[in-house]
Parts: sequence; structure tokens; C-alpha cells
Amino acid sequence: MAVIGYARVSSSSQDLGIQLSALSHCDEIFSEIESGAKKDRPKLQELLRFVRKGDVVECTRLDRLARDTHHLLEIVQLLERKNVALKIQNINLDTGTATGKLMLTMLAAISAFERDLLRERQQEGIEKAKA
Repeated sequence: MAVIGYARVSSSSQDLGIQLSALSHCDEIFSEIESGAKKDRPKLQELLRFVRKGDVVECTRLDRLARDTHHLLEIVQLLERKNVALKIQNINLDTGTATGKLMLTMLAAISAFERDLLRERQQEGIEKAKA
């Protein structure tokens, strides 16, 4: 069994250092600078091909792995088919447990809701500035 880390930032102006430090115990780390909105991120795809039965994929935060609920659940289902668990550090979530699976689904939905609210507020601000 190997622990495989995944770290991601959206732009080169952001720093991967904090995530890499938090994942330093991992046997292998895949890191990249790509928007989380992109589903075809090269290092994520490489990680998903790399993992084997019994491995654990670990991320510092849920939004580092996926930005929308549908994509997150696709990743989790792929990992489940390969008998690979997912751990998210900041919320102590482990999909190797039934509770972890439930919490992941709920948190992904809440995260998507928060992003939608943020977009609405941003759009309102833009419209107000234009007026």
C-alpha cells in the first residue's frame, strides 16, 4: 500500500509549498498548476492511472482535487473501482469508511452551493459597478 499525494494550485502566482509540506509523508506526490475547473488536468490523470489496489490518495483540501460535485464523485467512483481510498486532510475525511463516503458527498454539495453563491455575489457587484 502506498500513500499518493495530490497538490494543485490554479496559477503560477500561487505557491504549492504549503500543500507539498503537508503531503511530505506521502510515498509519491503529483502536483500541478492548473485550474480546478479543468477535468483533464495532466497530473491528476497520471495519478488516477498510477494508483493501485490498496493505495490511498491524499489531498490537503477537497477543492484541490475537484471543483464541482459531479467531477469529484467521478474521481471517487474511479478510485473505488480500483479499491483506492481517498483522504482529505483538513476535514479528516477518509472514504475507506462508510461515514467518510457520506460526508464526502454532503461536503461536495455544500461546496458547490458556496461557489454558486460567490458567483451570484460577484455578478451583483459587477452589475452594480456598471450602473
